Amino acid sequence: MKKIKVSPARKLFNICNVVVITLIMLICLVPILNVLAQSFSSSHAIVQNKVRLFPVEFTTSAYSYVMKNKDFWQAALVSAERVLLGVPINMLLTVLAAYPLSKSDRVFKARKYYSAYFVFLMIFNGGLIPTYYVISKLGLIDTIWALVLPCGVPIFNVILMMNFFRGIPESLEESAMLEGAGQWTIMSKIYLPLSKPSIATVTLFSLINHWNSWFDGLIYSNFTDNYPLQSYLQTMVVDMRSIIQSGNMEDIVNALSVNDKNLKAAQIFISIIPLMVIYPFCQKYFTAGLTLGSVKG
Repeated sequence: MKKIKVSPARKLFNICNVVVITLIMLICLVPILNVLAQSFSSSHAIVQNKVRLFPVEFTTSAYSYVMKNKDFWQAALVSAERVLLGVPINMLLTVLAAYPLSKSDRVFKARKYYSAYFVFLMIFNGGLIPTYYVISKLGLIDTIWALVLPCGVPIFNVILMMNFFRGIPESLEESAMLEGAGQWTIMSKIYLPLSKPSIATVTLFSLINHWNSWFDGLIYSNFTDNYPLQSYLQTMVVDMRSIIQSGNMEDIVNALSVNDKNLKAAQIFISIIPLMVIYPFCQKYFTAGLTLGSVKG
């Protein structure tokens, strides 16, 4: 088989590509390695600024301190409940909004008005105080629904899914209609099976949004027992007085070996473990979904 000759300019371009991508990878990876190293380093080494990319005076005290606290597991359960409720609601409402908006003006005459309405809502919102007032008057404060319902329709996901639907050939829908299929059948039997990459992408976006959200937990929850994991991690501090009063020597030793830096580093890695586990299974769909979802505007 004849080998294709690569021009010098092409070789130079490939080399530059490798160099630039490697630099970007290092820019992203080095801070993560530094945070990971701090989470496994002693507070003494961190204070002396000895930690770089590898742990110094290796210890798991920061993780022990975080994970032995029952409030941590309570917050993790709240976050899991939020994800299990929020992601299906997001997906259901996203599909139901994106499908009609993907139709042409000939089929859905008011499409442009609804599209403009959704774009407006993506840029502007009612503000924090009006939103809190509505949530309060609905009696949702200190409930899981205060964390789920306000972000029930993610507009960006609707636009992404709508563009993906618009990339599906109309001939498939026309053929189904000739066979007597209605819109519900067309959506469930044709559009959704062909939209697995986009659905996986939007699901991942929704999961990340619910798992990483922390501010709404602080706003809509009056008690720490109702905090999701990220809100709990934002407010967690080392309470040395209560630990010393407990008289447990193991807890006292663990608390003395942590400080704000390695404690926060441990928090970061604990909170991203679920996403690190899920992402590899969605990666192939994630890339395809982003590419195909941008075919039409």
